Amino acid sequence: MANVSVYNMEGNEVGTMELNDAVFGVNVNEHLVHMAVVRQLANNRQGTQKAKTRSEVRGGGRKPWRQKGTGHARQGSTRSPQWTGGGVVFAPTPRDYSFKMNKKERRLALKSALTSRVQENKLIVLDELKLDAIKTKDMKKVLDNLKVNKALVVLNGDDNNVTLSARNIPDVMTASANTINVYDILKYNTVIVTKTAVASIEEVYA
Repeated sequence: MANVSVYNMEGNEVGTMELNDAVFGVNVNEHLVHMAVVRQLANNRQGTQKAKTRSEVRGGGRKPWRQKGTGHARQGSTRSPQWTGGGVVFAPTPRDYSFKMNKKERRLALKSALTSRVQENKLIVLDELKLDAIKTKDMKKVLDNLKVNKALVVLNGDDNNVTLSARNIPDVMTASANTINVYDILKYNTVIVTKTAVASIEEVYA
């Protein structure tokens, strides 16, 4: 099992913790990690773009000039794609970009992302993260003590004080242990996890 240091909110090391290899020590499957990121981004797309083809643009029913004898190229409609105001050749239409991954693939992708963060020493475990009030300054001080800036803060549950204190800090995001995803884990330079959140993640994914 991987041993990681446990820090307090002042940035001091207060102990060590063993991480479950079933979650934080798997063989990293880069293909599934990539597929999970693409899937999340694809599922977020609205897919509402629309442009009109030549059959949908209003007008252009009459042939603009006779076929021969004018010196112009032959034309059948003023709504052909080469005309100003004409239709689009391969016009985009509303579609669903989402696709599915098997549950086992999604779980392995998440565990691979967490393992990669441990291997790169980009996962910090906190003994606890508690704020007495909603103060951005206090949350910023905790991050400064840990010497991190672009961070994903994973909590065991909903902590309103921490969530609202971190909301106004650029490049910092909070998430519950049951809502973490591969994209966010990889997007931020550092993943900060509380000890209770680690236990919760291991309970679900081990």
